[in-house]
Amino acid sequence: MEVYFVRHTQVDVPKGTCYGHTDVPLKASFPEEAEAVKQKLAGLTFDASYSSPLSRARKLAAYCGYPDPIIDDRLIEMNYGEWEMQKYSEIKDPRLQEWYDNWQTYKVPGGESCSELFVRVMDFIEDLKKTSYERVVVFCHGGILISASLSQNLIPLDWSVFSAFDYGAVLRIEI
Repeated sequence: MEVYFVRHTQVDVPKGTCYGHTDVPLKASFPEEAEAVKQKLAGLTFDASYSSPLSRARKLAAYCGYPDPIIDDRLIEMNYGEWEMQKYSEIKDPRLQEWYDNWQTYKVPGGESCSELFVRVMDFIEDLKKTSYERVVVFCHGGILISASLSQNLIPLDWSVFSAFDYGAVLRIEI
């Protein structure tokens, strides 16, 4: 089965803001960025479309011609808990350094760890394998693309994973 993971377009939050689970707005450039994503998917047909419940993913799905995707909570971006919507430079929590030192497994206070995010993405992928679909599109977030890539050993497990996928990126994997 081919699975196309599509990262949402740019969000309208100040640079350096810690956001994930929060439903943030898209930038005014959404129509142009969404059109570029739509062109990347042009000519492909999908047996099913899925989306994160967050509006930034659902809006891109609708723009690309999938107004009623299957909403799956496992596709939501990582939960940064107590740090959500704070600028990284303004987070006074001393545990932030613990996360920097061990981001793969450190559970964010009130949130989740990257490992937990990976497990939910793997659970989603395992459930997809049980379907008869041949090609699926998934509208989601950077953390989901990172996890899907790691599941296929496509990127290294180091800090570079956080810059692996630009807004509007499309990742194709075979499962």
